[in-house]
Amino acid sequence: MYAFALRPRWIISHVLVVGLVVVMIILGFWQLQRLEDRRERNDAIVVRTAEPVVLVNDLVSVSDGFAVGEALQFRVVQATGVYEPDDEVLVRNRTFDGSPGYWVLTPLRLDDGDAVMVNRGWIPNDLETSPAPPSGEVRVQGLVEPTRTAEGLQRADPADGVLTEVSRPDLARLSQQIAYPLLPVLIQLEGQEPAIGDTPRILPRPELNDGPHLSYAVQWLIFTMIAVGGYPLVLRRVARGESGDRRQSDIPEIYR
Repeated sequence: MYAFALRPRWIISHVLVVGLVVVMIILGFWQLQRLEDRRERNDAIVVRTAEPVVLVNDLVSVSDGFAVGEALQFRVVQATGVYEPDDEVLVRNRTFDGSPGYWVLTPLRLDDGDAVMVNRGWIPNDLETSPAPPSGEVRVQGLVEPTRTAEGLQRADPADGVLTEVSRPDLARLSQQIAYPLLPVLIQLEGQEPAIGDTPRILPRPELNDGPHLSYAVQWLIFTMIAVGGYPLVLRRVARGESGDRRQSDIPEIYR
Protein backbone atom coordinates (compact mmCIF):
# COMPACT_ATOMS: atom_id res chain seq x y z
CA MET A 1 0.00 0.00 0.00
CA TYR A 2 2.83 2.38 0.86
CA ALA A 3 5.32 1.08 -1.68
CA PHE A 4 5.08 4.41 -3.53
CA ALA A 5 6.76 6.08 -0.52
CA LEU A 6 10.05 4.43 -1.51
CA ARG A 7 10.13 6.08 -4.89
CA PRO A 8 12.99 8.62 -5.29
CA ARG A 9 10.76 11.69 -5.46
CA TRP A 10 8.95 10.65 -2.30
CA ILE A 11 12.22 9.94 -0.50
CA ILE A 12 13.26 13.51 -1.37
CA SER A 13 9.93 14.69 0.01
CA HIS A 14 10.50 12.79 3.29
CA VAL A 15 13.95 14.32 3.68
CA LEU A 16 12.64 17.83 3.05
CA VAL A 17 9.82 17.44 5.57
CA VAL A 18 12.15 16.05 8.25
CA GLY A 19 14.60 18.86 7.57
CA LEU A 20 11.79 21.41 7.83
CA VAL A 21 10.64 19.96 11.14
CA VAL A 22 14.18 20.09 12.55
CA VAL A 23 14.59 23.71 11.46
CA MET A 24 11.25 24.71 13.04
CA ILE A 25 12.18 23.00 16.32
CA ILE A 26 15.52 24.84 16.36
CA LEU A 27 13.78 28.16 15.67
CA GLY A 28 11.31 27.50 18.48
CA PHE A 29 14.07 26.84 21.01
CA TRP A 30 15.97 29.87 19.68
CA GLN A 31 12.97 32.07 20.42
CA LEU A 32 12.72 30.59 23.92
CA GLN A 33 16.40 31.42 24.47
CA ARG A 34 15.79 34.96 23.27
CA LEU A 35 12.89 35.17 25.73
CA GLU A 36 15.19 34.09 28.55
CA ASP A 37 17.79 36.65 27.48
CA ARG A 38 15.10 39.34 27.37
CA ARG A 39 13.95 38.52 30.89
CA GLU A 40 17.52 38.59 32.17
CA ARG A 41 17.98 41.99 30.54
CA ASN A 42 14.75 43.23 32.14
CA ASP A 43 15.97 42.08 35.56
CA ALA A 44 19.28 43.86 34.99
CA ILE A 45 17.48 47.09 34.05
CA VAL A 46 15.34 46.98 37.20
CA VAL A 47 18.27 46.24 39.50
CA ARG A 48 20.79 48.65 37.98
CA THR A 49 18.47 51.63 37.53
CA ALA A 50 17.54 51.28 41.22
CA GLU A 51 21.16 51.74 42.32
CA PRO A 52 22.29 55.18 43.52
CA VAL A 53 23.15 57.77 40.88
CA VAL A 54 26.91 58.25 40.66
CA LEU A 55 29.33 60.43 38.72
CA VAL A 56 30.42 58.63 35.59
CA ASN A 57 34.12 59.25 36.24
CA ASP A 58 33.70 57.71 39.71
CA LEU A 59 32.25 54.60 38.09
CA VAL A 60 34.75 54.07 35.26
CA SER A 61 38.11 55.34 34.11
CA VAL A 62 39.93 55.45 30.80
CA SER A 63 42.20 52.60 31.92
CA ASP A 64 39.30 50.18 32.52
CA GLY A 65 39.05 49.12 28.87
CA PHE A 66 36.01 49.22 26.62
CA ALA A 67 34.69 45.81 27.71
CA VAL A 68 33.69 47.22 31.10
CA GLY A 69 30.51 48.77 29.69
CA GLU A 70 28.58 45.49 29.44
CA ALA A 71 28.70 44.97 33.22
CA LEU A 72 27.62 48.57 33.90
CA GLN A 73 24.88 48.90 31.27
CA PHE A 74 21.72 50.64 32.54
CA ARG A 75 23.41 52.24 35.56
CA VAL A 76 22.23 55.83 36.06
CA VAL A 77 25.10 58.32 36.05
CA GLN A 78 25.72 62.04 36.04
CA ALA A 79 28.46 64.08 34.45
CA THR A 80 29.36 67.76 34.40
CA GLY A 81 31.41 69.33 31.66
CA VAL A 82 31.46 71.17 28.35
CA TYR A 83 30.26 69.74 25.05
CA GLU A 84 32.74 69.45 22.18
CA PRO A 85 30.51 69.87 19.09
CA ASP A 86 33.48 69.82 16.69
CA ASP A 87 33.95 66.12 17.50
CA GLU A 88 30.28 65.22 17.19
CA VAL A 89 29.31 62.18 15.08
CA LEU A 90 26.02 60.74 13.85
CA VAL A 91 24.98 57.09 14.07
CA ARG A 92 22.97 56.31 10.93
CA ASN A 93 20.03 53.97 10.33
CA ARG A 94 18.29 54.57 13.66
CA THR A 95 14.51 54.66 13.97
CA PHE A 96 12.21 56.49 16.34
CA ASP A 97 8.43 55.87 16.28
CA GLY A 98 8.94 54.12 12.95
CA SER A 99 10.78 57.04 11.29
CA PRO A 100 14.38 56.77 10.03
CA GLY A 101 17.10 59.03 11.33
CA TYR A 102 20.32 59.35 13.32
CA TRP A 103 21.59 59.26 16.86
CA VAL A 104 23.64 62.34 17.81
CA LEU A 105 26.81 61.50 19.75
CA THR A 106 28.63 64.46 21.29
CA PRO A 107 31.69 64.25 23.58
CA LEU A 108 31.31 65.95 26.95
CA ARG A 109 34.68 67.18 28.25
CA LEU A 110 34.88 66.69 32.02
CA ASP A 111 36.75 68.79 34.56
CA ASP A 112 39.59 66.27 34.83
CA GLY A 113 40.32 66.45 31.09
CA ASP A 114 38.70 63.13 30.17
CA ALA A 115 35.53 63.03 28.10
CA VAL A 116 32.43 60.86 27.91
CA MET A 117 30.42 60.35 24.75
CA VAL A 118 26.78 61.41 25.21
CA ASN A 119 23.97 60.13 23.03
CA ARG A 120 21.93 63.33 22.95
CA GLY A 121 19.03 61.64 21.15
CA TRP A 122 17.47 61.10 17.74
CA ILE A 123 17.05 63.40 14.76
CA PRO A 124 15.17 62.64 11.50
CA ASN A 125 16.89 62.05 8.19
CA ASP A 126 15.40 65.17 6.64
CA LEU A 127 16.84 67.53 9.27
CA GLU A 128 19.46 69.60 7.46
CA THR A 129 21.80 70.13 10.43
CA SER A 130 22.15 68.59 13.86
CA PRO A 131 20.96 70.95 16.63
CA ALA A 132 23.94 72.43 18.44
CA PRO A 133 24.44 71.43 22.08
CA PRO A 134 24.39 74.07 24.83
CA SER A 135 27.57 76.10 25.17
CA GLY A 136 29.28 76.43 28.51
CA GLU A 137 29.06 74.02 31.43
CA VAL A 138 26.22 71.50 31.44
CA ARG A 139 25.19 68.70 33.77
CA VAL A 140 23.77 65.56 32.21
CA GLN A 141 22.14 62.44 33.58
CA GLY A 142 21.40 59.21 31.79
CA LEU A 143 21.91 55.49 31.37
CA VAL A 144 25.27 53.85 30.83
CA GLU A 145 25.50 52.08 27.47
CA PRO A 146 28.45 49.97 26.28
CA THR A 147 30.46 50.40 23.13
CA ARG A 148 29.16 48.57 20.06
CA THR A 149 31.36 46.91 17.48
CA ALA A 150 30.65 45.03 14.25
CA GLU A 151 29.48 41.45 14.83
CA GLY A 152 29.07 38.49 12.52
CA LEU A 153 28.50 39.63 8.95
CA GLN A 154 28.19 43.30 9.91
CA ARG A 155 30.56 45.66 8.15
CA ALA A 156 32.87 47.68 10.38
CA ASP A 157 33.34 51.41 9.92
CA PRO A 158 36.53 52.54 8.10
CA ALA A 159 39.60 52.19 10.31
CA ASP A 160 41.23 55.39 9.03
CA GLY A 161 40.21 59.00 8.68
CA VAL A 162 37.87 61.28 10.60
CA LEU A 163 34.32 59.95 10.53
CA THR A 164 31.29 62.21 10.80
CA GLU A 165 28.85 59.30 10.42
CA VAL A 166 29.19 55.78 11.79
CA SER A 167 27.09 52.65 11.71
CA ARG A 168 27.32 52.02 15.45
CA PRO A 169 28.77 53.72 18.58
CA ASP A 170 32.20 52.08 18.51
CA LEU A 171 33.96 54.08 21.21
CA ALA A 172 37.39 52.60 20.52
CA ARG A 173 37.13 53.74 16.91
CA LEU A 174 35.85 57.19 17.85
CA SER A 175 38.61 57.66 20.42
CA GLN A 176 41.11 57.55 17.55
CA GLN A 177 39.84 60.81 16.08
CA ILE A 178 39.66 62.99 19.18
CA ALA A 179 42.59 64.59 20.98
CA TYR A 180 41.56 63.83 24.58
CA PRO A 181 40.97 60.59 26.55
CA LEU A 182 37.52 59.03 26.14
CA LEU A 183 35.81 57.02 28.86
CA PRO A 184 34.87 53.46 27.80
CA VAL A 185 31.11 53.95 28.20
CA LEU A 186 28.39 56.00 26.57
CA ILE A 187 25.71 58.03 28.36
CA GLN A 188 22.21 57.76 26.88
CA LEU A 189 20.88 61.18 27.83
CA GLU A 190 17.75 61.41 29.98
CA GLY A 191 18.07 64.85 31.52
CA GLN A 192 20.21 67.94 31.18
CA GLU A 193 20.81 71.36 32.74
CA PRO A 194 20.38 73.72 30.89
CA ALA A 195 17.14 72.11 29.77
CA ILE A 196 16.87 70.02 26.62
CA GLY A 197 15.08 71.42 23.56
CA ASP A 198 12.68 69.58 21.29
CA THR A 199 15.50 68.11 19.21
CA PRO A 200 17.32 65.83 19.40
CA ARG A 201 14.50 63.68 20.77
CA ILE A 202 15.45 61.87 23.95
CA LEU A 203 15.50 58.08 23.58
CA PRO A 204 13.14 56.19 25.90
CA ARG A 205 14.32 53.55 28.32
CA PRO A 206 13.99 49.95 27.11
CA GLU A 207 10.51 48.50 27.62
CA LEU A 208 10.24 45.90 30.39
CA ASN A 209 8.24 43.25 28.56
CA ASP A 210 8.79 39.81 27.07
CA GLY A 211 8.56 41.02 23.50
CA PRO A 212 7.17 38.71 20.80
CA HIS A 213 9.48 35.77 21.53
CA LEU A 214 7.00 33.54 23.39
CA SER A 215 4.34 33.93 20.72
CA TYR A 216 6.91 33.20 18.02
CA ALA A 217 8.00 30.05 19.87
CA VAL A 218 4.38 28.90 20.10
CA GLN A 219 3.91 29.54 16.38
CA TRP A 220 6.92 27.39 15.51
CA LEU A 221 5.55 24.65 17.79
CA ILE A 222 2.19 24.78 16.00
CA PHE A 223 3.86 24.65 12.59
CA THR A 224 5.90 21.64 13.76
CA MET A 225 2.77 19.83 14.96
CA ILE A 226 1.02 20.53 11.66
CA ALA A 227 3.95 19.09 9.73
CA VAL A 228 4.35 16.04 11.98
CA GLY A 229 0.64 15.28 12.03
CA GLY A 230 -0.26 16.37 8.52
CA TYR A 231 2.41 14.65 6.48
CA PRO A 232 1.37 11.08 7.44
CA LEU A 233 -2.20 12.00 6.49
CA VAL A 234 -0.95 13.11 3.08
CA LEU A 235 0.86 9.79 2.64
CA ARG A 236 -2.23 7.87 3.70
CA ARG A 237 -4.42 9.76 1.25
CA VAL A 238 -1.99 9.17 -1.60
CA ALA A 239 -1.77 5.48 -0.68
CA ARG A 240 -5.55 5.15 -0.76
CA GLY A 241 -5.65 6.87 -4.12
CA GLU A 242 -3.06 4.53 -5.57
CA SER A 243 -4.88 1.49 -4.16
CA GLY A 244 -8.11 2.68 -5.74
CA ASP A 245 -6.36 3.10 -9.09
CA ARG A 246 -4.99 -0.42 -8.90
CA ARG A 247 -8.42 -1.87 -8.10
CA GLN A 248 -9.88 0.00 -11.04
CA SER A 249 -7.20 -1.39 -13.34
CA ASP A 250 -8.12 -4.97 -12.28
CA ILE A 251 -11.69 -4.51 -13.54
CA PRO A 252 -12.19 -5.45 -17.20
CA GLU A 253 -12.77 -2.44 -19.43
CA ILE A 254 -16.26 -3.66 -20.33
CA TYR A 255 -17.41 -3.43 -16.71
CA ARG A 256 -16.02 -0.01 -15.96
